[in-house]
Amino acid sequence: MGESEAHRTVEAVWRIESGRVIAGLAALVRDVGQAEELAQDALVAALETWPREGVPANPGAWLMTVAKRRAIDALRRRQTQERKVAELGRDLGTEEFTPDFDAAFEERIEDDLLRLIFVACHPVLSPIARAALTLRLVGGLTTAEIARAFLTTEATVGQRITRAKQTLTTARVPFEVPGPAERAERIDSVLEVIYLIFNEGYSATAGDDWMRPALSQEALRLARILQGLMPDEPEVHGLAALLEIQASRTAARTGPDGEPVLLNDQDRSRWDQLLIRRGLAALDRARALGGTPGPYALQAEIAACHARARTPDRTDWARIAALYADLARAVPSPVVELNRAVAVSFADGPAAGLELARALTEEPALANYHLLPSVLGDLLAKLGRHDEARAEFERAASLTGNARERALLLDRAAASTGLKKS
Repeated sequence: MGESEAHRTVEAVWRIESGRVIAGLAALVRDVGQAEELAQDALVAALETWPREGVPANPGAWLMTVAKRRAIDALRRRQTQERKVAELGRDLGTEEFTPDFDAAFEERIEDDLLRLIFVACHPVLSPIARAALTLRLVGGLTTAEIARAFLTTEATVGQRITRAKQTLTTARVPFEVPGPAERAERIDSVLEVIYLIFNEGYSATAGDDWMRPALSQEALRLARILQGLMPDEPEVHGLAALLEIQASRTAARTGPDGEPVLLNDQDRSRWDQLLIRRGLAALDRARALGGTPGPYALQAEIAACHARARTPDRTDWARIAALYADLARAVPSPVVELNRAVAVSFADGPAAGLELARALTEEPALANYHLLPSVLGDLLAKLGRHDEARAEFERAASLTGNARERALLLDRAAASTGLKKS
């Protein structure tokens, strides 16, 4: 195997296995920062060894074993945790180093990974810090990759990650899955982080691209991991269902030059039917677990309505409007109400939707939210009120930070002028 090929293999293995390796190490050393450093040491060893000796049969276990050996050496040097050294020494042996790679990847590693996810998504951290730390520790992304994903600098991301790890240490956050009393709050935080990562990839808030699919794919991968780790949590399956169905539209959401294509204008034959089936299966699982549907399951139900409609005119907008009403009761939010206004406009006509949307113009949370004037512009245009529509589209364009979306909104403003003159 050539050196460049071996390096690509190492990078691919790291992306897949790093979360599990860091999780296993954190369970031993009880420090996320130290666990990451040990895992990085193992990565460097792989980059040096695999091009020369070949990729081992179980590369994840190889990384874990090497990192555990480094942990033993570090503990010995400090001479402050003799009991832990003995415990680790019994695991790997203190004689000549002949690692048992399969034994190193114990079954408990899945439990350790779940603990790592809960630690990285701890509410003591800000949402953006949780997202960065999760992508770094669980997703295996480099600082540069995270910086590109969120359109910021490597230095900024590095500082966020460093501060996040310091905050976890200062707060003495235990490396454990929270008990039943804390579980609801903490699982909400975990799901929120994955949802945030997906949405930033699905509809980029800034930059020149309408989407950043790699970021959405990382979120989808995390959601699938969480499904396996927490199979009895309905909202875990609800979130996975939502992301699978939303991701199914990716290929149809941009035109030949990268321009945005809105939902009702998309070529639905380009929607990924495998992802839709996966999403509907996850939604079935969420329903089967019972209880009142949570916000992610409700959003997945809405996405499923679109996925089942072969053409836009076959969409069950009345059901979607009712689901948004349920969602508004579950998680009151002006953004949810805005989406409900759109659904009502399709179910009962643009005038009914406009009445609901107009009621949101005094909401402080939507003062600089570009989608409110965008929705108003669309509804006004449908009612033939083209001057008002143009003004709303222009306001929406001034508020968005995404270049592609700004161009789309300005085109719609110009189209409203054209409609008036024709």
